[in-house]
Amino acid sequence: MKRKLTFETVPEECWYSNLRSALSAEQWDIVRKDAYRRYHYRCAICGASGRMEAHEKWSYDISSAVQKLEDVIALCHACHQVKHISRTQLMGKGAEAEEHYMRVNGCTQSEYHADLQALNEHYRTLNAVENWITDLTFLREKYGFLPRIR
Repeated sequence: MKRKLTFETVPEECWYSNLRSALSAEQWDIVRKDAYRRYHYRCAICGASGRMEAHEKWSYDISSAVQKLEDVIALCHACHQVKHISRTQLMGKGAEAEEHYMRVNGCTQSEYHADLQALNEHYRTLNAVENWITDLTFLREKYGFLPRIR
């Protein structure tokens, strides 16, 4: 079943490839503030208003080992914690994330755990690939700059 709020995983090799560390503070402000404006300062997933967080949406092409930045979106803290569920669980916030996931998706705890299992299987598949290449053409096309990651 297609979920409104989903988990995302990143191959271990790409864990420290993120925009916030690759961009200057000024560039990061341009990107994140644009995401907030595009989503009218509301969470792209659940519609909550208030303080937003910028979330990088990546795609992974296993056949070419390309990690591609697709977009940066505005998320509320609760949806952002679900997106990064493994980190959230390590920080001791798994129960809150589980509740939010089930509420937004209207699913049961059993469905939540089945979705987590599918995430773990996908994570293993991504980690079987080596030498990922990071594609940031989204930034050049949208904002006119292209930082280097790695």
